[in-house]
Amino acid sequence: MTQTSPPGWHPDPGYTGFGPRQERWWDGTQWTDHLRVPPAAARSRRIRIGAGITAAVVVLAAVGGGVYLLNDDSGGSNDSASSPSASPSPGPDRQRGGPGDSGGNGDDRGDGGSSGSESPEQDQPEIEKGYATDLASGISIPVPDGWKGESGMGAGVTTGSYACPGDTDEKCVRGGVFSAPAEALKLTTKTAKATAEKDIEANAEASYGEKIYGGITSHEELKSEAVTVAGQQGYRVRWKVVTRNGDDGYVESLAFPSPLAKDMLVVVRSGFDINAKAPALSVLDDMTKGIKAASGGGSGGGTDA
Repeated sequence: MTQTSPPGWHPDPGYTGFGPRQERWWDGTQWTDHLRVPPAAARSRRIRIGAGITAAVVVLAAVGGGVYLLNDDSGGSNDSASSPSASPSPGPDRQRGGPGDSGGNGDDRGDGGSSGSESPEQDQPEIEKGYATDLASGISIPVPDGWKGESGMGAGVTTGSYACPGDTDEKCVRGGVFSAPAEALKLTTKTAKATAEKDIEANAEASYGEKIYGGITSHEELKSEAVTVAGQQGYRVRWKVVTRNGDDGYVESLAFPSPLAKDMLVVVRSGFDINAKAPALSVLDDMTKGIKAASGGGSGGGTDA
């Protein structure tokens, strides 16, 4: 195809091989910032995402106040609340020619993508102002003032970066809230309650475990209860953990069905240091209440947290 190709969805020329293959919208003259998972892939999303949510935000391990992030330059956004999340960054070759142009590095299978009059806004959850949007899970997490949000195939919201106590080459955060499909965290449980109960120990160990904090010496369960999140019936478990070195902390595992696909469970991992510089637990409660279905990604919103 050439520069005069009509608007439509086509294999993303900036695809790097990480995460699920996506399509990018061609507006008739240039590539835009709109991405979507192809409809055929969306129908089997639970299988195709696997652990590959590295298109923008990779959940590696929870360290000091939640998960720390590995940023992948292939897409996604990294924004603070004062400069809210925007559309995904363009792929490496998005300004080179049109869909199917041999100068790009896109899909060479010759399928040409799907063109037509449908607009990008009709097919892909939007990355919203003031929210970190998890495109894989179909949810948006509010970004409080002064916090930073990461949007992409997974989402993260963090505040208060500092050198980790057990390894000063690593960065920890005073507070962090992160989401991913349960399958990406290798959780195979079938209910929200079982998933939250299964995840909390791994969340605590990753957040305040031996490598960074010398290990957890004890924990106290603060909450284990049903909760409605983004219009879905979910479950959360919250612990207070005592560490051998450094700050103690609060960790929470929250699970609920995705507004995007009811047979997909979403996990939201949270961790807050117990420190004068860390946010209050009430901030976590407010953020949980503010989680909603991503625009264009399903219905439902608000919680009874």
